[in-house]
Amino acid sequence: MDSVADNLARAAKVKLMIFDVDGVLTDGSLHFGPDGEMMKTFNVYDGLGIKLLQESGVQTAIISARRSAITARRAQDLGITHVHQGGHDKLTPFRELLALTGLTEEQCGYIGDDVIDAPILRRVGFAVSVPGGRPEALDLAHHVTQAGGGRGAVREICEFLLRAQDNYARVMAPFLE
Repeated sequence: MDSVADNLARAAKVKLMIFDVDGVLTDGSLHFGPDGEMMKTFNVYDGLGIKLLQESGVQTAIISARRSAITARRAQDLGITHVHQGGHDKLTPFRELLALTGLTEEQCGYIGDDVIDAPILRRVGFAVSVPGGRPEALDLAHHVTQAGGGRGAVREICEFLLRAQDNYARVMAPFLE
């Protein structure tokens, strides 16, 4: 992990924040209903954090190894237009996202928690993991959140980015007036 000052400098450059889903936007649990339908629990604080980040001008994306209609629905609800699901190769969709947006690796942040996130964590300008992440992800992270996946980690990192980019007060003002 890097120092807070180093992480603030890295976060200040982020133009695109990319989120893993299982273990980051959720706590990693999968629930199955009686008919085999999969259910996941998302955190409302995380959702507002993503909306606030978008309001500040930072683009958002999801790259997830698991294909899930629930994830697609959550992304739609949050206005996340860049969504890639399915496949353990996360590097290919990451490169496609760079080509689509015209951004550099340094201008991207990524939050992931497992070994399949390592190829992206190794490349982005601001690599983040969660406290319960696997060692391979934690070792590559510039920053580890205090909150766990599905328990406010995403909100925490969104607010960190907002503060690093001097946008926190502006996006919060409508709610605090």
